[in-house]
Amino acid sequence: MKEPESVPVEHGGHALAGRTDIRRSGGFVISGLTSGHGVFHWFSQSFLVMLPQVQATFGLSEIGIGAIVTTREMVSGIVNLPGGVVVDMLRRYWGLVLAVCMGGFGVGWLVMGISPVYPVLLLGIALIGVFSSTWHLPAMASLSHHFSHRRGTALSFHAIGGNVGDVLGPVLTGILLGFMSWRGILSIYAVIPMFLAFLVFWAFRDIGKSRGETEVDRPDFQAQMAQTRTLLRNTTLWGITIVSGLRGMASLAFVTFLPLYLANDLGMSPRDIGFHIGLLVLVGIVATPLLGYLSDRINRKLVLVPGMLVLCCLTLLLIPYGQGVTLVILLALLGLFLYSDQPILTAAALDVVGQGVATTTLGVLSFSRFVLSAASPLIAGALYQAKGIDGAYLYIAGTLAVAAVTLIFLPIGRPAKHAPEEVHGH
Repeated sequence: MKEPESVPVEHGGHALAGRTDIRRSGGFVISGLTSGHGVFHWFSQSFLVMLPQVQATFGLSEIGIGAIVTTREMVSGIVNLPGGVVVDMLRRYWGLVLAVCMGGFGVGWLVMGISPVYPVLLLGIALIGVFSSTWHLPAMASLSHHFSHRRGTALSFHAIGGNVGDVLGPVLTGILLGFMSWRGILSIYAVIPMFLAFLVFWAFRDIGKSRGETEVDRPDFQAQMAQTRTLLRNTTLWGITIVSGLRGMASLAFVTFLPLYLANDLGMSPRDIGFHIGLLVLVGIVATPLLGYLSDRINRKLVLVPGMLVLCCLTLLLIPYGQGVTLVILLALLGLFLYSDQPILTAAALDVVGQGVATTTLGVLSFSRFVLSAASPLIAGALYQAKGIDGAYLYIAGTLAVAAVTLIFLPIGRPAKHAPEEVHGH
């Protein structure tokens, strides 16, 4: 008897083909990709805690620190647009792509850890941007496809992996900085992704394959380009990408300069900085899947718009109350929405496209977000240098307000009951 191509998963998703291999079960796929996502965020968020030490090592200004993050964003954006199209065409090799991204991520951290001069540090952060952003394309497209009925929930669970890494990474790194240099920590961290690359390939080597697939079913370049051109004419998708870009600008500026504010303005130790950054994300571990589920059940816009407006108000409140106990309270409240809306924006974009262009859509989203947000650390750094942290907060709040107003006018709402890519048979 022919084995069925997909197996239902609880909550309306679809597992990979086959019943006997655990690697093809929905639970394994979502937990494995979520864990891998956590590794990327663990290291990336840990580096934020190291920024004051990096600044001292190379004698950098706030603009120089902003340039580090800008380099990562620019490279990520440049890679994502063509990368989305290419990864769609390489769907059968998504497992290999994921493994290469994990290993390359470790190489980037190694380069940064041994960097003798500032340009080499920028080279390392560029490598990190390439492999980190490319990982997200097949990972999120796989979840979108195999959990099409609960896309917002699945992508939010994927984000939880990042949230866990965002919490644990800064706390552990803040403690380690009391005993080791930032270079020593990065050199140790670099080994972990290189080892995990082999595990990732074993776990996901067949994640992009469909049972019974023939040459006729495989992507054709001309057909792929035709689908891509149609995709790029979708005005709703472009509206979502603009909102996503504005949200990325605000978020990137906030997480880049919060550690510098805590260290330089408030005089906090690395351990205390790690605690405050970890607290910012801790609440998101609970809030992210809840808001993702609500966006699936109720309405994406009704979840996103209030969240962005709340973030705007809380950021403004940091100006008069950004220290002491009130700082802790405000950071906890910011954590409710700071990391939870990007998965919902991604789900909203994937609601309006077909499976054949899923990673292309993710590439367009990421490219636009990275291009818009690339200059954000430089803008916020210049404002911080000229006006203090209050200038950066006003810029962040204004960007959030523009994103919320733009989103109000977009024709998105409750996702369709049957997503376009839900049919798996050929």
